[in-house]
Amino acid sequence: MAATTLQGRRIAFLAADGVEEVEYVQPREAVENAGATVELVSLKPGSIQSFDHLDRSKTYDVDVTAADADAGSYDALVLPGGVANPDFLRTDPDAVRFVRAFFDAGKPVGVICHGPWTLVEADVVRGRRITSWPSLRTDLTNAGATWVDEPCVTDNGLVSSRRPADLPAFCAKIVEEFAEGRH
Repeated sequence: MAATTLQGRRIAFLAADGVEEVEYVQPREAVENAGATVELVSLKPGSIQSFDHLDRSKTYDVDVTAADADAGSYDALVLPGGVANPDFLRTDPDAVRFVRAFFDAGKPVGVICHGPWTLVEADVVRGRRITSWPSLRTDLTNAGATWVDEPCVTDNGLVSSRRPADLPAFCAKIVEEFAEGRH
């Protein structure tokens, strides 16, 4: 992708403690390399603790809290995975409201691994085709989605992937969908 594909676009990454580091870092690098400005939105000010599977990794500074973030200020959203991260997010009303606002506005969203748990809570997967970490299959199906086991799935601006091994396809597809804009 050209370095200017996402020039002028603002992308929100919504994550909390327990985010899978590679699922935050690689997509962020992909959209920044395409020219986007990225902000990390989280549940509280300060920083979040990332993990490399079950081991603590680096911390990342939060730019704005979900309570103070305005989805209207962003062009797209990314929800990285990790087991604890989406579990914290889906229990926070401000984070759920923030996610739902992107879908209400038809803005593109990228989600990987356990990230779709927050989409289930936001009630935005009904009627959509989606993939995730396999253990979310029942949750997504019960929420009205059609779950598939594919590396990268796109459904009307929603890009989903299963695991870190799918990151190359996921990163390329979110840049493409984010460049297209509203769906």
